[in-house]
Amino acid sequence: MDVDEENPSSVSNVNPTTTVADVEMPVDSVMATILPAPPLILIPTITPLVTPPMAPLPVVPSSIPRPPLAPLPVRPPVLKPPVAQNGEGKDNDSELDEDDQDSGSGAEYEITEESRQVRERQEKAMRDFMMKRRAAALAVPTNDMAVRTRLRRLGEPITLFGEREMERRDRLRTLMAKLDAEGQLEKLMKAHEEEEDTTTAKEADEEDTLQYPFYTEGSNELLEARTFMAKFSVCRASRRLQRAKRKRDDPDEDEEAEMDWALNQAGSFVLDASEIGDDRPLFGCSFSKDGNLLATCSLNGVGRIWNMPQLTKACALKGHTERATDIAFSPVSDIVATASADQTARLWNAEGTLLKTFRGHVDRLARIAFHPSGKYLGTASFDKTWRMWDIESGTELLLQEGHSRSVYGICFHPDGSLAASCGLDSLARVWDLRTGRSVLTLEGHVKPVLGIDFSPNGYHLATGAEDNACRIWDLRKKKSVYIIPAHSNLISKVKFEPQEGYYLVTGSYDMTAKIWSSRDFKLVRTLSGHEAKVTSLDISGDGQHISTVSHDRTIKLWSSKVSSEEKSMDID
Repeated sequence: MDVDEENPSSVSNVNPTTTVADVEMPVDSVMATILPAPPLILIPTITPLVTPPMAPLPVVPSSIPRPPLAPLPVRPPVLKPPVAQNGEGKDNDSELDEDDQDSGSGAEYEITEESRQVRERQEKAMRDFMMKRRAAALAVPTNDMAVRTRLRRLGEPITLFGEREMERRDRLRTLMAKLDAEGQLEKLMKAHEEEEDTTTAKEADEEDTLQYPFYTEGSNELLEARTFMAKFSVCRASRRLQRAKRKRDDPDEDEEAEMDWALNQAGSFVLDASEIGDDRPLFGCSFSKDGNLLATCSLNGVGRIWNMPQLTKACALKGHTERATDIAFSPVSDIVATASADQTARLWNAEGTLLKTFRGHVDRLARIAFHPSGKYLGTASFDKTWRMWDIESGTELLLQEGHSRSVYGICFHPDGSLAASCGLDSLARVWDLRTGRSVLTLEGHVKPVLGIDFSPNGYHLATGAEDNACRIWDLRKKKSVYIIPAHSNLISKVKFEPQEGYYLVTGSYDMTAKIWSSRDFKLVRTLSGHEAKVTSLDISGDGQHISTVSHDRTIKLWSSKVSSEEKSMDID
């Protein structure tokens, strides 16, 4: 390496293309000039690698005893596959035997406990599936009496505790499929023949068979009440139809102009008075028949009567032990009814004296309503029933079931022939008070229905629910004809104008009450002023005032400007 670096030109000066013939000069001189003296080459000395000596292996003394080896595990016994029953699985066993013969080994398969359980489950599932197929192919009678008879012929109990008709029929089907699988067809056919033999005898004795009623027999008081309501409703309906015909046929009657005047009046409602009603949130309000009194109730269980229109306190109704949920004036007198969470309804006079207490519900009450005749009181309760009471005697006339969840609202038709109830099952039902039947089920709301009211025209019904919508139902068409997206929160109360039903008022938990036209159900006016949820409202008999109560503990009275201007003109 050092030599190459010191003499780099020794190699580069040599021209391999130069020849002796081209230059005429002595050979020695030429060689002397061309070939320089050979350089000295220094060969480096390489020192050999020294291998370190290896450490000697330790000598294990032979005197240390070694532990004995563990014994070999015992081989578990060979489990043979279960023998197939009824010829099933023969093909698989033959194939396995052929494979064993081909392999030349005589060892048997070892089946673990888990594999055996899996196989048993599979066989059981297959048996159940085949049993179901056989049961589906069998002809089972649909008449419950025939099912009971066949069970008796087969030696089985005709009914079990809590067993229904379809469950009893399924039990018979399963039993017949089991007998068919076990090959006991003769017994089955024999029972079938005996059943056919006794069919003719049954037809002869069919008249003597006890027929259980599908209804609950009522008392004589209920029969008298139904008779009275039938007569009362016929007279009211006749007068309503005569009035409608007169408006249609009389050229002097302009219904459109009358409705326009009523809507103009409704559009001019303004806040006239506001009063703190109690120290707890208010939950119900109602006008008397002449509009001179206003009744309210609160969550402390106390009801109060106020003088109109100054809203001065007249008396207090104390007696409930739990919160009061609703209050209502009688349509024919100044009697007041209150409902409470203490499972009772109470009847008071205008001076605050307790007249009667209605007991019977097994859960808290919600809304209440008077029959148009003023003789009966309807109460809705969270025990999934609504009841009707006789005002004079204080007895319970009717306990009506039908809702699958709590019943919240109740109202009566202006004619007195129908009652409507709504509840937390998102349904509204119409009941015929003359027969006790449910004549119409109104399905459409997707959340609990809290408010319900009949229109004075006789064929419209309004419902308000927690889905923030108000639905208008036509009883003639038996369907919903209008859906009003009324509020931004649940609707707590709906009320038609009591004279002709020209407009509808809805109250909501969005702290407002709204007035809607009955012609096209468009918004006429929004009554804003409460600072909390509006829980209830009512309209006076002459349609001049609207009262609303709220969780802000205030009573607000709304009056029409048109009516006040007309009164001042009359005075002048």
